[in-house]
Amino acid sequence: MKFIKLGSKPDTFQEQGKGVRYVLSELATDVTIIIGEVKFNLHKFPLLSKSNRLHRLVSQANEENSDEIQLVDFPGGPKAFEICAKFCYGMTVTLNRYNVVAARCASEYLEMTEDVDRGNLIFKIEVFLNSSVLRSWKDSIIVLQTTKSLLPWSEDLKVVGRCIDSIASKTSMDPSSITWSYAYNRKVAVSDGMKFPGKVESVPKDWWVEDICELEIDLYKRVMIAVKSKGRMDGSVIGEALRTYAMRWLPDSIEALVSEAHSWRNKSLLETIICLLPSDKGVTCSCSFLLKLLKVAVLVGADDLSRDDLVRSISLKLDEASVDDLLIPARAPKTTVYDVELVKCLVDRFMARERSSRDKNIPAKSTNDFILGHASWLKVGKLIDGYLAEIARDPNVSLSIFVELLQSIPDSARPIHDALYEAIDTYLQEHASLTKAEKKHLCGLMDVRKLTMDASMHAAQNERLPLRTVVQVLFFEQIRAAAGVQALSHRNTDAVDSTRKTEEYWHKTLPENQNASKSSSEIKVKGEDPQKNMKLVKKGSKNRSSVPQLLPSRSRRIFDKLFVVGKVSGNCENQSSEISGSSQSPTSRIIQGEIKSSGSSSRNRRHSVS
Repeated sequence: MKFIKLGSKPDTFQEQGKGVRYVLSELATDVTIIIGEVKFNLHKFPLLSKSNRLHRLVSQANEENSDEIQLVDFPGGPKAFEICAKFCYGMTVTLNRYNVVAARCASEYLEMTEDVDRGNLIFKIEVFLNSSVLRSWKDSIIVLQTTKSLLPWSEDLKVVGRCIDSIASKTSMDPSSITWSYAYNRKVAVSDGMKFPGKVESVPKDWWVEDICELEIDLYKRVMIAVKSKGRMDGSVIGEALRTYAMRWLPDSIEALVSEAHSWRNKSLLETIICLLPSDKGVTCSCSFLLKLLKVAVLVGADDLSRDDLVRSISLKLDEASVDDLLIPARAPKTTVYDVELVKCLVDRFMARERSSRDKNIPAKSTNDFILGHASWLKVGKLIDGYLAEIARDPNVSLSIFVELLQSIPDSARPIHDALYEAIDTYLQEHASLTKAEKKHLCGLMDVRKLTMDASMHAAQNERLPLRTVVQVLFFEQIRAAAGVQALSHRNTDAVDSTRKTEEYWHKTLPENQNASKSSSEIKVKGEDPQKNMKLVKKGSKNRSSVPQLLPSRSRRIFDKLFVVGKVSGNCENQSSEISGSSQSPTSRIIQGEIKSSGSSSRNRRHSVS
């Protein structure tokens, strides 16, 4: 810590009770200076030789036949005046970073200038400030903190401005020239529990952010504005500084945020942090941090301008958020647990920006190109499906807002509908009062063709789903199973044709003496392949058809019954014409029909029912 000692005489100030201070001397005191509730019994000559103001006040008191002088609104109070008085007596006085500003303001009040005496207190303090205090990182911060209680004197004397400029200049220094002695919150590097003498950690760019967190919000704001005005600081470092300050001062609990005692302070602090966000609209700040600020903004009732700035910044990088980040508590008069409308606003802005950027780019040539070029699009789709599953548990979330948020994500952002199915299923479970029409409408927003096998199996047994949705799940599973068998059959047929063509080519090109042996091998290949082909088809169809057999008997009975009703009513002629009239389930009928169609026997072929 930097300090300076002024004077050489011993300190003879004495205290008489709590309210009286005097100088121990053979000469009787002849003037009383009153500072607040403290009286100083002193001598006129030492004071008048250094203070121009006391000289005038003593002359005025003599005219009024009074030996008491009261100094109103004295900066720094009795302690600051005692420093000035000791300097006038030539006694030893120590100035440091904790009392130098108070002494500077007090000496200005007393007009202890060079006009009165050469080498006066103002001059000595200014030399100490400029040559020592403001050159130190740590001292500059502490001195700036002390200026708060000495306004407006410290402001008028430009002590505040000089401290801020000193701090801002030091933050812009090359980190390689910084040592940990500058930052008093840092420690020497420790590796495996052993300290290495003389070796310190490499200094990161944000080495200074923790140190200035002790400043109050108004001084912190001025420091950050000065740092940004230098133009040498990365936006990411400024974002980290704001995040660190917010973590230091914003309460963790909702009760503390909205308490009447601290609500105004928290609101002012939040709005200040928002206005200090980097000029790139918060792109250099993490999305998680911005969403935390938005949560606080909702809770403390921040102004609309601050909230709009946050929403705009968050919408630029919504794909980096997590579901927990989006769980923003709602405030009255909203009845939901979380602010769903605010999240929908974020999604709408993100999607509008994504669509605009996609329209400007060249269309993707393949699905892989689309996925790589629109990774953020897919991430937000997955994010919102997870968020839907969370808010689905809230009984106060209306069907309309749930559907609106669901539809805010385009189909291309949901290549798989498993998460959406989970959200819809949770909503149906928590909202049992929905009508059949409402359930049908909600489930109709889900594409059962995009469900995985596990999700389809679950949906087929889900009694909460409308019957129409269950039938669709079963139907598309049968189509999937049949398509798998047919694809396997085509692959084996292509293999046989390829082999046959190869044999024919070599048969034509080989010499005549080799044709006999080649013909026997050709006959052997032609004789064996159809059997292998049938075995492969049957084996593949068996494995594929085993999946629908896992469906519950209830689902199979419902599916069979619906198809029987369809045949009686005649409403589904196209579908019924493809389904056998036997008593077997649709699953087994379709699978067996595919297998039999690959054989040569006409007895076992399926016939359409007219």
